[in-house]
Amino acid sequence: MHSDRLADLLAPWLVGGRAYAGVAAGIRGLALDGRLSVGARVPSERQLAAALGVSRTTVTAAYDVLRSEGYLASAAGAGSRVTLPSSAPVRPDADPGEPTVVRDLTVAASPAPAQLLDAVAAATADLRPLLAGHGLHPYGLPALRTAVAAHLSGRGLPTEPEQVLVTNGALAAWDLLLRTVTRPGQRALVEQPTYPAALDAVAANHLRPVALPVGVEGWELPVAAAHVALVTPDGQNPTGLLADDAQRRALLAALDVPVVAADETFAELVLDGARPTPLAALDRRVVTLGSMSKAYWSGLRVGWVRADPSLLARLAQVRGTVDLSSPVLEQLVAVRLLAVADEVLADRVAWLTAARDALLAALAARLPDWRAVRPRAGSMLWVLLPGQSSTRLAAHALDLGLRVTPGPRFTVDGTADRWLRLPLSVPPELADEVAAVLQAAWERTVAGTDSRRIPSRWTA
Repeated sequence: MHSDRLADLLAPWLVGGRAYAGVAAGIRGLALDGRLSVGARVPSERQLAAALGVSRTTVTAAYDVLRSEGYLASAAGAGSRVTLPSSAPVRPDADPGEPTVVRDLTVAASPAPAQLLDAVAAATADLRPLLAGHGLHPYGLPALRTAVAAHLSGRGLPTEPEQVLVTNGALAAWDLLLRTVTRPGQRALVEQPTYPAALDAVAANHLRPVALPVGVEGWELPVAAAHVALVTPDGQNPTGLLADDAQRRALLAALDVPVVAADETFAELVLDGARPTPLAALDRRVVTLGSMSKAYWSGLRVGWVRADPSLLARLAQVRGTVDLSSPVLEQLVAVRLLAVADEVLADRVAWLTAARDALLAALAARLPDWRAVRPRAGSMLWVLLPGQSSTRLAAHALDLGLRVTPGPRFTVDGTADRWLRLPLSVPPELADEVAAVLQAAWERTVAGTDSRRIPSRWTA
């Protein structure tokens, strides 16, 4: 952020009291309010001191306080960046030799919406009448099942609460479905490329993955026979595909499977054009998997399955071997957020559209030979690299403090090494900075420079 702009934002905190404490309180407050993005670089001590009209010692003292509290992270040659105490996740693949500050672009997730805190406060009050009970609801809280049913009905998929089972996210719903309708050794049809954790769930249930090739224009038909299929017609991860009604009907006609799971994680995030008909409205075989994760906040682990009540009864029975219920308070928060869905989703789509356009522009300016697919829905870019390995690029990028996921992670057979996924989690004002790191990593890749690191397979 430019020093003059930050100085203007800090003005309300610089009235009375010690100046360094006011600067620290201001940056802390702006970070907690989301007005300073996590990962954003703050001006140097000299630049901010000049903009504020205070001594450099004052700003140095403020930055020292913020670093000690966990609101700033600094690295030699990289400046200081906004962080939050314990905001950086502890990754199971963490390399002790990684750079001090690593921007993680393996997770396609956006900051929490402005409406979240109000929803949490209201949900806390809603909790009181439920405290006399045991708090275990294998199908989900009735209030949330009703809210999800109304939400789906409003999107063109008539749904009753009895057709909804609440889960701990869409991935948990997919795993639960596999546990219920398949047995080891059977074939699962999955898109290629697809969400890596969906492939992991197939492997964990000892199923045989069968690739269904998909591109930005649609699926390659006909398809192989299988026992279950997972498709994502709305904001497909990672291509950004938004299939029209004709493509949906053609796919359903070609699918030789008794159970079709439609992942609607990104269905609310249509960036260009109108939202097509939900897949389940076109075929009774379709089981809808939904989530609050991408359209609302990934920290809210609430999802659902929309299916025939007889199948939900089987899912609820199997669920007892995995988990007994979803957290009550999080379900109440989800109810409150669904009540203001139009407002939340309008903000989210606007944010993602700005992030998409800024990142596309930055890549076009710095890496004109890269071919980035403009997504019509979802929250990621799928980028084709001209003649080089995305695995090698990812290794060089990590050396430079940027973690990205190479294409092979999204495939059944380890192909697509010329492709790279970039999530739209980069604030527009940081797009050029991220593109500059990718440009530097690309130059090392083209030059054949050896990297010290091997990219991890742990991604989201």
